Amino acid sequence: MEQLARLKPATILVVENEAIILMELADWLAGVGLTVLTAFSADEAVDLLDTHPEVGLLMTDVSMPGSMDGLALAHLTHESWPLVKIVVTSGRMDPREDELPAGSVFVPKPLERPRLWRVLSRLIDDA
Repeated sequence: MEQLARLKPATILVVENEAIILMELADWLAGVGLTVLTAFSADEAVDLLDTHPEVGLLMTDVSMPGSMDGLALAHLTHESWPLVKIVVTSGRMDPREDELPAGSVFVPKPLERPRLWRVLSRLIDDA
């Protein structure tokens, strides 16, 4: 497995309803230097965004339970917390660019860690 350098310090909120995927992703993100908050739904994510102003990145899956899906969460985040950089993921759909909030990035599943590292590195450097 490719060894990746540590990212600049940042706090990321990862929203994923599959517990094993969420735990593995959170562990990997912490291992590359990020502070990680996790949520199993968009509703839980909104609560965390409200109470953790240090969040600079949001990574959300599209499909999830609750009052909104990941695309709706991405748009709400873009409108309500405009400084938060957004990564949208899915293994079931490939959203068109006009379906994503401006400046957000889509990364398909299964997640390739080198590609995800490059996307996150670029978003952190642009912050």
